[in-house]
Amino acid sequence: MENIQKIEFSNEQIEAIKKELAEIVKPSKEFMTLEEIADYLSISKSAVYKLTSKKEIPFYIPGGKKIYFKKEEVDDWIERSRVATDEETIQQLEGGLYNSKKPELW
Repeated sequence: MENIQKIEFSNEQIEAIKKELAEIVKPSKEFMTLEEIADYLSISKSAVYKLTSKKEIPFYIPGGKKIYFKKEEVDDWIERSRVATDEETIQQLEGGLYNSKKPELW
């Protein structure tokens, strides 16, 4: 049999581990505040305000005060913002050129 080593933790260590796990396994919220979305996107709050003022990111203002964001909509917004690689763009252009050739009339 394998030699199994017993590891003991202090109460402080157990509490610290519980806190770290709670942060990692935090239940996903449907709506996020401006501060939470700034942290989620790794941008400043002022950058989020700029996105909302330009209406570039979907958001909610219930009661006309605090700004909220639906996590699912922000994730969709991120996915829609994908930039094609140069290779993909060339393939699309070449495909469009071949498909757009019209039969000659003369």
